Amino acid sequence: MWIENSLIEGKYVVLEPLSLEHVSSLIEAVKDGEHWKLWFANVPSPEIMHQYVKDAIAQMAQGNIAYAVRVKATNQIVGTTRYYNVDELNRRALIGYTWYSNTARGTRINTECKYLLLKQLFKKYGAIAVEFRTHIHNTVSRKAIERLGAKQDGILRNHIILKDGSVRDTVVYSIINTEWPNVEQGLLKKLS
Repeated sequence: MWIENSLIEGKYVVLEPLSLEHVSSLIEAVKDGEHWKLWFANVPSPEIMHQYVKDAIAQMAQGNIAYAVRVKATNQIVGTTRYYNVDELNRRALIGYTWYSNTARGTRINTECKYLLLKQLFKKYGAIAVEFRTHIHNTVSRKAIERLGAKQDGILRNHIILKDGSVRDTVVYSIINTEWPNVEQGLLKKLS
């Protein structure tokens, strides 16, 4: 596998490869804010968390590495994030399936998580591009992705049919390897 299934540690967070031991903590985290009720977000409800984690673990065999996000100061699990659609041949991957408890939103947690994931892809694995995708109506997610330094590539119209039957337009963003040094400096500034 191109990307190792291993722990990633930062100053504020630890990204732990997702396991079934994280289910109960993730259920508590997702209850803080109830973001699964947002029609445009792909956040698991407490009732499906066990299956959500099982599916993510199954995807790890294809190189799509999912992480539980643990805050070092409190030792609390506050959400998840992952690499997916990992393409070793073309040295690119997507970062997504990210959600956090309400108390973690708007803090340094997302910034450091994305910094750690991006740094690993660009520096350790020699990625040439990292992509982010979100629902066109998820303005919170779009702003967070733009704050990272990603550029909008375009919009995939009528991209996917959601569980409720609605059709999603997907906004696609990316950071390429030549942009990484400036993006890295911007993220380090935000984290200092």
